[in-house]
Amino acid sequence: GSAYVESGRQWRAKDIGVKERACAWMSHGFMSVNTKLEAGRAFLRSLYLQYAEWGVDFVKNDCVFGDDLDVDEITFVSEVLRNLDRPILYSLSPGTSVTPAMAKEVSGLVNMYRITGDDWDSWRDVLSHFDVTRDFANAKMIGATGLLGRSWPDLDMLPLGWLTDPGSNEGPHRTSNLNLDEQRTQMTLWAIAKSPLMFGGDLRKLDETTYNLITNPTLLEIDSFSLNNMEFPYISSTSSRRKKRVLPQDSAEGRMLGKRSLGLTTCKDAKANGWSTKALDQDLEQVCWREKLEEPPCLYKRKPLLALGVEMIYKQQYEGTLHLLASDGMELCLDASPRRRLTSKEFGAGSFSRCKWDANQMWELNPNGSLVNSYSGLCATVDLVKDDAGSSEIRSWIATGRRGEIYLAFFNLNSEKTVISANLADIAKVFPWKNIKGVSCKYHEIWSGESGATEELISIAVEKHGCSLFVLTCV
Repeated sequence: GSAYVESGRQWRAKDIGVKERACAWMSHGFMSVNTKLEAGRAFLRSLYLQYAEWGVDFVKNDCVFGDDLDVDEITFVSEVLRNLDRPILYSLSPGTSVTPAMAKEVSGLVNMYRITGDDWDSWRDVLSHFDVTRDFANAKMIGATGLLGRSWPDLDMLPLGWLTDPGSNEGPHRTSNLNLDEQRTQMTLWAIAKSPLMFGGDLRKLDETTYNLITNPTLLEIDSFSLNNMEFPYISSTSSRRKKRVLPQDSAEGRMLGKRSLGLTTCKDAKANGWSTKALDQDLEQVCWREKLEEPPCLYKRKPLLALGVEMIYKQQYEGTLHLLASDGMELCLDASPRRRLTSKEFGAGSFSRCKWDANQMWELNPNGSLVNSYSGLCATVDLVKDDAGSSEIRSWIATGRRGEIYLAFFNLNSEKTVISANLADIAKVFPWKNIKGVSCKYHEIWSGESGATEELISIAVEKHGCSLFVLTCV
């Protein structure tokens, strides 16, 4: 009921809030806490002790991850939660620009962490999750060691049933824009990638179709108990227009090129060390990405100009940092953090806005070639961004069950009905300990109810934007 007192002075919110780290999409709402001060630590400690006294089971800590990474605050909160008398699940959000390398810094401190922007009920939002889930599975992040247990990459809430529009706290209310095939695709991917399942609709108006989907026993079994979850690359497809072979993603032929865009990653990531200075004349320099191209991506380097009225503390704080301009003479500087809450389909990093004294516009080029942002301490990279996933794609995931079964999911991301197939021999490649060569496998497909047995090929026609999910028992 009174101010915190330490060293003979009273400490208040204005003393412990890190003003230059205000939440990008709610700058007047909340900001980071200075955990280097005992007053800041005392505030956070009292906050989570209060939550525990109230019987809170789950906390989502916003604006400390992704573009807004704050390892110090995450670490301290995790330490407080670890020492409580009762467990509280610790979740991080949002997740724009998250990489597996970044997540590895915090996954052991938390129970779940968002790896995408806000997910809404559009097919493009669903599509945007396929690549990121594959990358986190390949990095062995699904079910890694976490706070008092394990941690899980979080694909965000399921926008099913009765909803409002994005950014609307009240009506107009409406049903989900995803059709039933698209809803099944989303629910199946979330389950087989073992994302935490959180319903984002209005439970007071839960229709039977949505209820049956979110309580499907096979999906809940997969999400809770399956193992060895990964994208399965050995599939083929045929449609009325073409026959396609999908290649393993690590083959040179299977890689795709796309446009370049700025990304952010932890500075411990080796791929962050890719920047160098290029002199254009005596007074003008560029910072360029080291890439064997005729025209590598470059930004114009400029020492931040001290504006009238700017406090000297900022001049000292940003000593040695750079503004990076889109082009010479234009007052548009590179931002590291988005200014609004992004949806999953939007790419968060690499925007330009009017140059100002702002931590997310300040960059430091280190001798090792890393370009560090003053706001988050993350390093800039240049990535190849694929065009919209799903223009002509099929995907597949696979996992093992606790009773010896194999789960195989086919996803048709195309805009036309497609026959998708997989050979049992290829399943044996990813699960070599399972003796399925030359044996008969019984199968049951949960959406169509189709059942049968095969010794060689699993094949089914999948509706556009739809999926199939097989439960295989091989003896």
